[in-house]
Amino acid sequence: MKNKPIQQNLTIDEANNKKTRSVLLGAAFLMATSSIGPGFLTQTTVFTQQLASSFAFVILISLILDVFAQLNIWRIIGLSGLRGQEIANKVLPGLGIVLSICIVVGGLAFNIGNIAGTGLGLNAMIGINPIAGSIISAIIAIMIFVIKEAGKVMDKVTQIAGFMMIILMFYVAIKTQPPVGEALINTVKPAEIDMFAIVTLVGGTVGGYITFAGGHRLLDAGIKGPNALPQITQSSVTGIVATGIMRVLLFLAVLGVVSQGLAIDPDNPAASVFQLAAGNIGYRIFCVIMWAAAITSVVGAAYTSVSFIKTFHPLIEKYHNYVIILFIVISSSTFAFVGQPVTVLILAGALNALILPLALGTILIGAYRKDVVGENYKQPLWLTIPGALVVVSMGYMAIITLMKEIPKLFS
Repeated sequence: MKNKPIQQNLTIDEANNKKTRSVLLGAAFLMATSSIGPGFLTQTTVFTQQLASSFAFVILISLILDVFAQLNIWRIIGLSGLRGQEIANKVLPGLGIVLSICIVVGGLAFNIGNIAGTGLGLNAMIGINPIAGSIISAIIAIMIFVIKEAGKVMDKVTQIAGFMMIILMFYVAIKTQPPVGEALINTVKPAEIDMFAIVTLVGGTVGGYITFAGGHRLLDAGIKGPNALPQITQSSVTGIVATGIMRVLLFLAVLGVVSQGLAIDPDNPAASVFQLAAGNIGYRIFCVIMWAAAITSVVGAAYTSVSFIKTFHPLIEKYHNYVIILFIVISSSTFAFVGQPVTVLILAGALNALILPLALGTILIGAYRKDVVGENYKQPLWLTIPGALVVVSMGYMAIITLMKEIPKLFS
């Protein structure tokens, strides 16, 4: 009889550990699938077509910037137990409101691109009009937040979608037989450097809401504080690794097609690559990847953007799932009137790059505020210095390239 309570406690501990692992993995893939959305698929295809092997350098730079942006933001949010806007308000009263507006507006712009991606995915899959496909996909995304345990469902959906995308991209990358040696050389010695490509890719993969997606998800699940710092770091690294693998595999798949001199359809470039790579099978694989990437990004963008305003009023906190649904409806309606999915996907990434310097800069200042991180935490210089370099470099590149390139997109 004495052993039963012990056994019961062990079972409870095992269940709690399993739940925690699921949340950590879910947060990692929420970030990863948010960053590897339809925007990234389209941007990678378009820029690889333009830059060929030189795009490997862009991938490398984006990954380096990604690592230091993500690690800083995840750690400080998790350690402090405060969301991004709450940290910003402690750094400078009112800054949280400014940051929230930027995140929500940027998230809305990005989600219009995500909705566009779902339309492109279903268009390639069953030939349905992209706008009709986006509306159908929005309804499916809304269904996730109608469910009571929306967080758990979101974790599972992003995990399944993430693993599926990695496997399918790996298959297509092998089929295209890309010039890997040439790509490796251009990774460190590119024949051409395109600042707009760097700004757009970084903005689309770590700009705006994306860097906060995993950290805010962990807070909602109650994983926070100094004792949880190793778990938070592990989750962020898992997400970064998953993102890196997907980026490299997609780049290699597109490079294999481009190196063969095959013509890519400008109206749906990513679909064209997969079809040229593996025929009808490749085309169907694209349908699955594009739609999975898009629908998970719709969910991630809506969830994280709303998490920036849920602390502003008790009613938003109480009915935040309904606010998320409203966010998705607005995104879908806007795309239905705007159209131009490829242009929207590229522009959204570039615009979100402007938010990264503000967001990361605020978090770095918060890392040295005792009212944010407490008395005992000391921010490592190996995180602060590279993080500050990301803020300065991305701020400069984003402003210069947007002033130069935005008029071209609409000319």
